[in-house]
Parts: sequence; structure tokens; C-alpha cells
Amino acid sequence: MINICDEELIGSKIKEGNLEVDISKDYFHERIGDEDAIALLRSCSIANLVGKRIVSKALEMRLASPQSVRYIAGVPFLMLFKFIHSY
Repeated sequence: MINICDEELIGSKIKEGNLEVDISKDYFHERIGDEDAIALLRSCSIANLVGKRIVSKALEMRLASPQSVRYIAGVPFLMLFKFIHSY
């Protein structure tokens, strides 16, 4: 499982109505570059993604459809679950 967000969102709180999401430094704590993010997206089984750039990258890689993106106060959130069958 990986958790990736756009760097500028770290440490922020996103509010919409009664919903509040804390983008904490403890949960999203390590900086990675674009190439590392792509490699992690290719190899992970589960991903929690927050922010325009990382969610757009996942969509470009065809890991999800745009209809799967949830927006909270204009910030895109995307969860990926990859199911791999091996026989």
C-alpha cells in the first residue's frame, strides 16, 4: 500500500461541509520524484492518492477512470485497488 499526495498539500486540512480531511505529515511524510511515483503506482496493490498532479498521473496511466475521482473542496482524491489473479 502506498500513500502519495502533492507536496503542497502536506500539513493542510481540507474541509467541505461536515467532512474534514487532515493531510498529515505523519501519513504523507517522504518526498519522492515523478519517476519514483510512477514506479510505485505500477507496482503497488493499493494506493491512496491526493492532489491534482498525482491523481492526473494515475489517470494518464489508465489505472482508474475520471469517474472514480472524489473531489473534496476541489481537491481530487483517488483510491486504487488492484486485484491480480495468479493460478
